[in-house]
Amino acid sequence: MQNRFWRIARRPEGTDFAAALELDEAPLAPLGTGEIRIRNSHLSMDAGTRMWLTDREDGYQPPLPLGIPMSGLVLGEVLESRADGFAPGDLVRAFGQWADVSTVDAVMSGAIVLDPTVTDRRAWFGPLGMNGWTALWGVEQTGAAKPGERVLVSAAAGATGILAVQVAKLLGCEAWGIAGGAAKCAYLTDELGIAGAVDYKAADVGGQLDAAGGFDIYFDNVGGALLDQVLTRMNHYGRIAVCGLLADYTGGGRTSPREFDQVLMRRLRIEGFFSPDFMHEGPALTRRLRDWTEAGALVMPYDVTQGLENTLTAYAKLFTGGNIGKVIVELDA
Repeated sequence: MQNRFWRIARRPEGTDFAAALELDEAPLAPLGTGEIRIRNSHLSMDAGTRMWLTDREDGYQPPLPLGIPMSGLVLGEVLESRADGFAPGDLVRAFGQWADVSTVDAVMSGAIVLDPTVTDRRAWFGPLGMNGWTALWGVEQTGAAKPGERVLVSAAAGATGILAVQVAKLLGCEAWGIAGGAAKCAYLTDELGIAGAVDYKAADVGGQLDAAGGFDIYFDNVGGALLDQVLTRMNHYGRIAVCGLLADYTGGGRTSPREFDQVLMRRLRIEGFFSPDFMHEGPALTRRLRDWTEAGALVMPYDVTQGLENTLTAYAKLFTGGNIGKVIVELDA
């Protein structure tokens, strides 16, 4: 059986993914012991995977080698299994390949069997998946948010940010978001009902933050110059939960806050967090997130691109601000 997949031919420059990844085709190899084969129905587009395409050795995981298929979270049905606990027809989520079919080690890929009764299976990428886990953990655990505190979230119209502002509200906090453009800000305030939104594409971001007032928790998906703006608007004893560094991913820079002295002046705590660190809490997090989702208290808009051949178009949206909510590629049946 032939399988189409996106192969990493070279390291991308900025957002020129078309010059770096190539759609290839090869026969599927025989399945090894402990492996499962998944017919992908959906691919998750996640900004953090951009780090895997660099040659940085000091990231949270080693770079992906050139010449291999691009990796990412996938959703689909098991076609074939040589792993205990997985049977043909099971709906699973795993770290697989940007391909029609993923072949993975069931343990190393973090593959899990999912409840097929969830009405919209895309939720396993959004509120019931890594984005949901990260939003809840980052606000409640890393940010240590308490009812009545003020929470600010950057990239608040993206997949994790859009959940983080809602989680903050559900935990009794006053939620604010930073997003790019009037339409995204209006979605956050009018549709999600958060306290306010700062448009980083509009004039005087600092003035907008001043008008909003001080913040107790900053859920940071961006880093870069925006972090400097927020550091000087944090309340004393505030917490900054560093989830991502979107400003660094395509520009080749490194976040280096000019206002770092505010950590001392305001007695701030800054902590990075990464979903594999709390993977063991996944079932408990999912139960809470599912209750909120099924009650209609936690929502996720999906930005869906059809067809494996259009994957790079979808991926680029993460870095150009072309989406609201979770970016997903839906594969042909």
